[in-house]
Amino acid sequence: MIEALLSIPLVVMVIAGMIEVGGMMYQFSQTAKAMQIAARLAIVSTPAVADMSALTADYPTEADGDPVPTTPVTVVCGAGAAPCDAAALARIYDGGDGVCGATGSLTDLVGVCDVAPFITDSGNLRISYTRSGLGYVGRPRGPVVTVRVEVRNLTFDMFILDDLVRYFSPSSSFGAFSIPTQPVAMTSEDLSSCRGVCP
Repeated sequence: MIEALLSIPLVVMVIAGMIEVGGMMYQFSQTAKAMQIAARLAIVSTPAVADMSALTADYPTEADGDPVPTTPVTVVCGAGAAPCDAAALARIYDGGDGVCGATGSLTDLVGVCDVAPFITDSGNLRISYTRSGLGYVGRPRGPVVTVRVEVRNLTFDMFILDDLVRYFSPSSSFGAFSIPTQPVAMTSEDLSSCRGVCP
């Protein structure tokens, strides 16, 4: 009886720890995959930043066909920055069907919330567009940019530890472990969501 009283709490703690670590690894993996999907959608979609003019602000000194200035210029929207364009962000967040959860068909684009529904579009997603130096002045779709997508202000949702910490110490911030930003960067392709003849 005494041996059981000594060993059972230890066994329960080990099992609970394994469950917590497994849950954290699962959320970490979901977040990483969601950022890969978001970056892939962002490089072929209309920019989520409403005003991209900063990327071409120094073009008046250049002639059409000249190389793009190599000075890096970045515009950002999302978590901790200016709000993103709602329609462009919805395409990245919701995917092709516009609904979170499983996609309706094999042809629907998978979005961030289809993979990781705990990520919120405006509160956690941050998208930045940096002029890469590729392309040329006068390019119809604007300069070729490097698109970077990452998460901000996101914490692991634990099964047991969160509740225990809140129960014993309601004012404590222990247990709120942040998920790393998981940045994914890709070079843009056309930055346009339209099909067929684009305006």
